[in-house]
Amino acid sequence: MRVASFLSVVAAAAFATPAAAAPASAQAGTAGCGKTQPLSNVYRGLTSSGRVRTYSVHLPDNYSETTPYPVVIGFHGSSSIGLFFEADTKLSEDRFSANKIMVYPDGVGGAWAGANYSSVSVDEDLQFVTDLLADLRGEFCADDARIYATGMSSGGGFVNTIACSGAVGGEFAAFAPASGSFYTDNDALHASCAPARSPLPVLEVHGGSDGSVHYDGGEGEGGTEPAISTWLGWWAQRNGCDDAGKKVEDSFGGDVHHTTWTCGGTEGALQHWKVDDMGHCWASTEINFSQVAAGELPTHIQASQIIMDFFDQFTKP
Repeated sequence: MRVASFLSVVAAAAFATPAAAAPASAQAGTAGCGKTQPLSNVYRGLTSSGRVRTYSVHLPDNYSETTPYPVVIGFHGSSSIGLFFEADTKLSEDRFSANKIMVYPDGVGGAWAGANYSSVSVDEDLQFVTDLLADLRGEFCADDARIYATGMSSGGGFVNTIACSGAVGGEFAAFAPASGSFYTDNDALHASCAPARSPLPVLEVHGGSDGSVHYDGGEGEGGTEPAISTWLGWWAQRNGCDDAGKKVEDSFGGDVHHTTWTCGGTEGALQHWKVDDMGHCWASTEINFSQVAAGELPTHIQASQIIMDFFDQFTKP
């Protein structure tokens, strides 16, 4: 879904609350360890595929250049920017990411590759992710074994595109798309998905009443989308999940359904949260911009907490 462009202006003023310092990691840090960062909010530009690309970084308040931090990269929805995604999800707030480096890249023309309205190819946006990771590692003290990706709508779809790319997806420990538009992983294209390893931890959050990225699939704004149940089935196969170990937990009067699979002996390597009466928005117990844009109210679950808790379970082997 294309989020109303005026909301991006609101996001420009949204700087997250500084987070507390992180505990030291047992993992070796990247080349950026040792470089002092005087500001908690940093904006960077780089040249990728001959094009200037941008991203913003939110650091813990007491960031230490000698402490390797987990990294979470958040991909915005269409007609938007990274700052809007940061403001909408509140992912940079202490309660969600007190010990993490948060990264918010900007798509070309407010979109990510994969949709028929995208401005760049999948290869170019995947190269941007590779270049962003190289720039990030060179400037900040990151835990290379704990790099994660999340995103909403077309951004969530691009997160899945990364996961399906063996070369680029192999740089990440886990993935968590929300309300994902899986244009590059549909009935016609899913066989081309080639994850770097199995199991590759994936969690998805979706509204059963999503009027833009329909739960049952079909034609979306940017192309054909799979039914979410079908898409989950493909990931269950890719991850070697055991159907006998599949668990479904219903809550909130049967409106919320949490499904987990044990995959390759790893419990919870594939997870799904469905909220029956939720539309196309970032799931939150507090009103946010995407809920306003979709005419939605706060819902039962807080996707930002669920996703961060999921990431905390996994380290890249």
